[in-house]
Amino acid sequence: MADRKLSIFVEEICRVEGHGNIVLNASNGKIEELWLEITESPRFFEAMMLGRRWDEATHISCRICGICSIAHTTTSVRAIEDAFGIEPSEQTLALRKIAYYGEMIQSHVLHFYYLAAPDFLGVPSVFPLVQSHPEEVKRALRLKRLGNDLCKAIVGRHIHPCAYLPKCMPKLPDPKALEDMHRRCVAAREDLAAAVDLFATVKLPDFQREGEALASWHPDEYGMYECQAIKSTQGDLTERRDYRQKIHEYVVPHSHAKHAETEQGAYMVGALARYRCNKEQLHPAALAVADRLQLDSYLFNPYAITLAQVVETVHSVEEAIRYLEWTLGRELEWEDWGVKPRAGRGVGVDEAPRGLLIHDYTFDDDGKLTAVNCIIPTNQNLNNIERDFHALVPQIIDRPDAEIQLLLEMLVRAYDPCISCATHLLRVEIKR
Repeated sequence: MADRKLSIFVEEICRVEGHGNIVLNASNGKIEELWLEITESPRFFEAMMLGRRWDEATHISCRICGICSIAHTTTSVRAIEDAFGIEPSEQTLALRKIAYYGEMIQSHVLHFYYLAAPDFLGVPSVFPLVQSHPEEVKRALRLKRLGNDLCKAIVGRHIHPCAYLPKCMPKLPDPKALEDMHRRCVAAREDLAAAVDLFATVKLPDFQREGEALASWHPDEYGMYECQAIKSTQGDLTERRDYRQKIHEYVVPHSHAKHAETEQGAYMVGALARYRCNKEQLHPAALAVADRLQLDSYLFNPYAITLAQVVETVHSVEEAIRYLEWTLGRELEWEDWGVKPRAGRGVGVDEAPRGLLIHDYTFDDDGKLTAVNCIIPTNQNLNNIERDFHALVPQIIDRPDAEIQLLLEMLVRAYDPCISCATHLLRVEIKR
């Protein structure tokens, strides 16, 4: 079959956020065209923020995404704090982390249950699972609602938080709501155990491609919220303000979204990248799940990103419980949230559910933005996805077209791309 003409065009891949196409053309076993087209209409958040005051930046940038708005808010706030020399209190950090882990829970559950599980269970969407796996669907709904409600309890909304600003939390959460969230997080351990049982039975496509991975790193905890440096699986650490020395973005002609590379070439970010970089810092319960899912045997298999998300969800629930218990053990105090702006540059680096997220702001004396740069996880993964394509297709080119198409779609879905976040580019061509 390798001598045949192969042409596959997947228009608007299903079960991903945003719009993208897969293009594959091959003849006589040789690839002629193979790429992932991002066709999502560009949005201009970086330009939109120029000239805005510091206290508007977070409310604008969190609208970059409706799934990972807490991550964008967190990274934006930390860029402002870095520029203005602000150190938030221990109480503020604890409350922020509860919301942060809430978003990690809801986003990961959305992906591994609603978007990825149908592939492994042989159905086209989550809806047939309502009949065939009703308890799994109910479990997915409970876990996702838990993550959303953790966010709402702390920042006032499920998405696009209104009570989340630099320096401190402008509104303290209701202690009864915190008690209820603690009870629900503890109860969620049972649902997560059942989810682990399900994903321990899935069979991943047999594919491996070694490559570099990047993730946030901190000496005292698993690199998610806290970032002291950007860690590479090549062994180096890059100080967060020096990210441009490590990460290079560039434009490709077939996509509205930029690609990224390091000196090593394409690289991975996200749950599996974090696991590869910081595994030893995971909560013991999450490490036990990683062993159960045999994650170490899939370190170079991108389809295993889904399994890494299951592991991180266990970690996030346990961390949410820990910080909720911290808040329940004391009386929370209202803090002065007055901020004095100043000229300077600030860089915030955190982990969105899909990977390394960077917000880089420069302010003038009045606290207005004069330069903005946002590097999005999906932008960073797009190059790596295409490198995976070129490694995978020669291995499966003799298979039926439908199987090739499914494996390519599953590969894209495995990265859990947030395509709307990634489209910050407009190409203008002027002809005279």
